Amino acid sequence: MNDVRDNVSALNGFDFLHGDWDVVNRRRTDFLDPESDWEEFSAVSRCWNLFRGAANIDEIDVPSQGWTGLTLRLFDMETGRWSLNWSSSRSGRLFPPVLGRFGPNGRGEFHGDDTHDGKDVRVRFVWSGISETTARWEQAFSVDGEKTWLTNWTMDFTRRKAL
Repeated sequence: MNDVRDNVSALNGFDFLHGDWDVVNRRRTDFLDPESDWEEFSAVSRCWNLFRGAANIDEIDVPSQGWTGLTLRLFDMETGRWSLNWSSSRSGRLFPPVLGRFGPNGRGEFHGDDTHDGKDVRVRFVWSGISETTARWEQAFSVDGEKTWLTNWTMDFTRRKAL
């Protein structure tokens, strides 16, 4: 069991994301095919704090793709883990959450179960490269019980300059 004091410091794991960001997305045209092409598109993201830091929401606007999305992140003080819950205007549904935390190296790793194109997949989100002005998110799927992972989407965040 985690020490509650450790959980209080883990509560600040996503503080870096608050504010406005330009985002460069790269995703595979087929999330399960390692030979598929990559497409690139830009977006704008805004993240704000809720529940005195125990939650946040980010909204991402992707005009070239014609959709918006949001992530609701909730911190569980008892377990010291975050749940990341995604939805987009394309489906209007909340996808199953991924759960995890940030390690001492500042890298966040989050796992969950979902389906994609009718196949059960294990999902991994990784947050890395975090600084005052940059961050990187990546998504990978495993269809073999986490023996191998296929990264299928990355987002590189650059903080927007204040006007």
